[in-house]
Amino acid sequence: MCLAIPALVTALHDGAMASVSVGGIAKQVSVALLEQVAVGDYVLLHVGYALHRVSEEEARRTLAMMAEAGLLQAEVADMGGTAKSAGVVHEIR
Repeated sequence: MCLAIPALVTALHDGAMASVSVGGIAKQVSVALLEQVAVGDYVLLHVGYALHRVSEEEARRTLAMMAEAGLLQAEVADMGGTAKSAGVVHEIR
């Protein structure tokens, strides 16, 4: 199952690309679909594209609900890593 998952933008790169972090997993994604994005923003990430900016509070709630439903570990694993659901939620500032 593929869901849009909140991710923290950690760096911006040329060519409308950014580095994001989810549960300690770093990934480069396209931010071409967003008008503005900055380091420290949270974005909804789906198949390598940042689709929408979200608030830190919304990101925290979404990650907590995904962890509670047992969906978060699978999504993080699909990104190429593993993470304990509690660790992902605590990653958000």
